[in-house]
Amino acid sequence: MSEKLTPKIILEGTRLTHKTDIAFVLNEHPRIVGPRRYAYHSPLISAEWCAFTPYPWGRGLINFDADEEARALETYATWARLFELMPYYSWIVDRFHLSTRACQRTERGVDYDFGWLEERLVPLGFHMVLCVRRRETFEAARAKRLEVSGKPSQYDDLRPFIEEQELLRSLARDSRLPVLELDVSDDDVAGACGRIADWMTETGGLWAPGGRDGGAAS
Repeated sequence: MSEKLTPKIILEGTRLTHKTDIAFVLNEHPRIVGPRRYAYHSPLISAEWCAFTPYPWGRGLINFDADEEARALETYATWARLFELMPYYSWIVDRFHLSTRACQRTERGVDYDFGWLEERLVPLGFHMVLCVRRRETFEAARAKRLEVSGKPSQYDDLRPFIEEQELLRSLARDSRLPVLELDVSDDDVAGACGRIADWMTETGGLWAPGGRDGGAAS
């Protein structure tokens, strides 16, 4: 029997900071979820899904309208309850409540208090990784993204991304969760995941709070 790995990682950051790339790699990283001898389901969720509208690049848990507020908050409460019901599972989250706070503050001038959510996430062992890049590297990152983007126009102006990055930094400083600020300016996703694995190991974030026992990893 080996120690069961149950990491819970929230990846935050503005666009062009490799959050999704990192999420996919972490979800199969042997130091994060253990060695995989066969393919099996492993959860990777995101608040960035545009799940409130029947068309691409619509509204969702981050950029909801005022009349969708109750729906969005209920969704967060539902995720929190799901996490609580399955505490001995690994969860990789690509954008979550900090992105919602940043977007809603910027777009609607409303700052939502997610203290209640973090109070439920802390006992479960959630850790947050804030992905950032140096300002001068955004231009090159945009050029690479335009090669594959289905909506290139969203990258016409880089200033909102740079401003959002600073806002996310401010919000992360006030978080109750352990936070790692991760510089991805070198675009080395594998190296970034290695640094996350180091940090999660050092902080005990790879295992459920209260101990490193609980059975074998899948």
